[in-house]
Amino acid sequence: MTKRNVMVSDDDQRNATTTRADSVAKKKQEMVGDLEISTWVESMKASSPTHVKSFVAVAVAVSEDGEDGYSSWMIKMVKQADHPSALLMFDEIVRASKGKQIAMFLDYDGTLCPIVDDPDLAFMSDAMRRAVRKVAANFPTAIISGRCRDKVYDFVRIAELYYAGSHGMDIKGPAKGSKYMKKGSQAVFFQPASEFIPMIDEVYQKLLERAKFVLGANVEHNKFCVSVHFRCVDEKKWSDLACEVRSVLKDYPELWLTQGRKVLEIRPTVKWDKGKALEFLLESLGFSDSSDVFPVYIGDDRTDEDAFKVLRDRGQGFGIVVTKTPKQTYASYHLQEPAEVMAFLHRLVKRKTQSLRRYKL
Repeated sequence: MTKRNVMVSDDDQRNATTTRADSVAKKKQEMVGDLEISTWVESMKASSPTHVKSFVAVAVAVSEDGEDGYSSWMIKMVKQADHPSALLMFDEIVRASKGKQIAMFLDYDGTLCPIVDDPDLAFMSDAMRRAVRKVAANFPTAIISGRCRDKVYDFVRIAELYYAGSHGMDIKGPAKGSKYMKKGSQAVFFQPASEFIPMIDEVYQKLLERAKFVLGANVEHNKFCVSVHFRCVDEKKWSDLACEVRSVLKDYPELWLTQGRKVLEIRPTVKWDKGKALEFLLESLGFSDSSDVFPVYIGDDRTDEDAFKVLRDRGQGFGIVVTKTPKQTYASYHLQEPAEVMAFLHRLVKRKTQSLRRYKL
């Protein structure tokens, strides 16, 4: 049998090299994608209330795990002690705010109303609405939410408030102005990510189509961001949902993903969050460089941590996290649920009323 030498042209070698390089690049991309999805799923679990132990569950673990369990439990209790109950420490809070203008900033879901399976049914109770209205009559008050601003307004229906929707990317003040603003000040209206609206619309439509393949997924258009709720999705299908979201998001490097309580948030990559919105509103109210303001921010979500951190860094006011379980937070105090938030708001208004009466006397 005669051996034959086969000559490989330079073009063939280059094509083969390119093919191998493309194959390696594709495999690397797939590995990065798998790692990214795995990270997302772990983060989804971490942000899920069902994966966070309550005080009762921790106490049970103590009895079962012995000394090591006790040590772990004590660490969690110390974390909670770092931000004690705002109701129990109410007098301390009032003393800290003495002689200063309190400004109230409130999240909506999980703070002014309970978290519900269907985000379209997150209605505020009439009692909570009365409490917020009384707060707004006594202090400059804003609601800063991840929801679309118009949707939050439809839920709350209090015209005197400032509303910041889409994690603060859509801010509007009271239509008739505010008694707390300086005379001659322009009406507050600010949208730092307006150029992203067409892109967000496009991504929403794509996610709406992809989410159909995952039972229980709910896609919500919040004007400057898209929320993919997985509260009603079987945990075994969370990775499937993460894959669907990534399949859309990979084509939009101008957008990024954050997470809240059983929700994936797709947002523009602008340097803007609830903390920036808080600072903007303080400036709009004339308090940007003032030492006479005492901002109070109440929220329950990861995204509220940006606002808590701003207050801690400023050394002004404080944050109150709404949670029933120990957690790491930039907040100074905690309240367990919306019912306690309402009780706190009532006490704040009552103290202000009593203070005014004493002043008149």
